Amino acid sequence: MMTDTPPQDDFDPHVEETFDSPHVEYRRMRAECPVAHSSAHGGFWALTRYDDIGAAVTDNDRFITSKINVIPNMSLGKRRPPLGKDPPEHTPFRRALDRTLRHSRITSMEPALRAHAARELERMIAAGEGDISSDFATIYPAWVEVEWLNLDPSNAPLLAEVARLYNIAWRNENLDAVAQTSAKLYDVATGVVEDRKRNPRPVESDPASALLAEETPDGPIPDAYIIDTIRQVLVVGLMAPPPLFGAICVHLVRHPDLQDELRANPDRIPAAVEEFLRLYSPYRGFARTTTCDVEMHGRVIPKDDPVTMVYASANRDERVFDDPDTFRFDRENIRQHLAFGRGAHQCAGAGLVRLEMRIFLEELLSRTRGLELAGELEMTRLPELGPTSTPLRFIPA
Repeated sequence: MMTDTPPQDDFDPHVEETFDSPHVEYRRMRAECPVAHSSAHGGFWALTRYDDIGAAVTDNDRFITSKINVIPNMSLGKRRPPLGKDPPEHTPFRRALDRTLRHSRITSMEPALRAHAARELERMIAAGEGDISSDFATIYPAWVEVEWLNLDPSNAPLLAEVARLYNIAWRNENLDAVAQTSAKLYDVATGVVEDRKRNPRPVESDPASALLAEETPDGPIPDAYIIDTIRQVLVVGLMAPPPLFGAICVHLVRHPDLQDELRANPDRIPAAVEEFLRLYSPYRGFARTTTCDVEMHGRVIPKDDPVTMVYASANRDERVFDDPDTFRFDRENIRQHLAFGRGAHQCAGAGLVRLEMRIFLEELLSRTRGLELAGELEMTRLPELGPTSTPLRFIPA
């Protein structure tokens, strides 16, 4: 039975973090309070165990995304599809995006993405030092977005700069700055949708054209929702790489033997990609809202309370992954990681992200014979996890 007593605070989402400390805290939470509560950001719950998260994100009746999908909630009152809609309303948006992310389309993008990665890495390696998170991992994902969305190349530097400013604004919970940078992404999204209305492209290779051609039970998707969708995929594609790529490089610096192994055996890089995704999931977790009281592990999450799914904790759950803090090539269950979520809102771009990461590692390792940290790491905050600044020193091959 519910009581009127406010739930206790089980963790502090604002505590200063190091590279390793979040995973130590998540280990404690999995053991002591797998259903944890914080009064921060108006109060929210966090699920930390793999099985609980997997069950919640596939339960579209009790855990919905149409109220809030990330904590802190700075969506400025907009519920952007597809994350901002629940099945079946989100299905037409997802169907259109999935059409442009099939294996054949992703494979066709590899030469262009490799050229972008090589050029940007060569620039940094020639300089001797550079910040992999705030430099390469902002401009390279911008080029990925340009190629996937068929944008004019002049958009890449703009997207990279907007991503950098958006990340800073979000970390500082500066709503005005979030709105300003979001508006620039809306300008890009609006421009591409207006162009595709005049000049439609094949729906198999152009997201905006696919969304414009998609039918719902009520007719075509309204233009405003299509613009919202393009803006959302821009944010997701630009925000995750800086902490992910930074964390991967920190791991490689700490384990030069792994660098050597991957240089000598590049065919092992795809397996490394999966283990890096498990170890360094860049999102602590997307959020859901309960539609009824939900009891888990002796605690009751009240109806209408926000709940974040801590994928980064689930991916190191010792109940699922043996020796979870250790990098291993031979995990039989590696594809069970939740770096891309699960269920109706599982990341549509998982295949593209895997290609993006594989190219990054292949090009970085083939052009260097060593990596070193060249300064202090700066860590990000909710909802991302990992370094937002990763200064490196490159030892050329």
